[in-house]
Amino acid sequence: MFKGFRSFLLRGNVVDLAVGIVIGAAFTAVVTGFVTAFLTPLIGVATGAVGDFTQKTFAVAGTDFPYGVFVNALISFVLVAAVIYFVVVVPVGRLQSRFESDKPAPVAKADCPECLSPVPAAAVRCSFCTSELVGRTGFPAQALQTR
Repeated sequence: MFKGFRSFLLRGNVVDLAVGIVIGAAFTAVVTGFVTAFLTPLIGVATGAVGDFTQKTFAVAGTDFPYGVFVNALISFVLVAAVIYFVVVVPVGRLQSRFESDKPAPVAKADCPECLSPVPAAAVRCSFCTSELVGRTGFPAQALQTR
């Protein structure tokens, strides 16, 4: 029982997931620190406010509603999402597109006259029903020459 559990824990995908979560948490701390230290004060400069809305509240029937906490969280979320998109997603997408190979053109297919299954047009025999396709309609004449 413990041997199976150990092999489960040491399987590649579990270890990769754990490493990804730890790195993700560390990266989140870095991005949150960047947003808090640089971008939120810029919002304050642009709006003429301090950039910290946590003390903003409104009262209804003597109960305070701290809407500033929500506004701060919303601004932080939008800024973190923007930083992650423009600093991580866009550059990684461009990098992947550089190393991506061109996809081959799809193979022309025709339906087998016997079983109506789609088979490559250059096929000599149907891979589903194994009937011969040489010289049939929709299949190239050069297949006759390859025999």
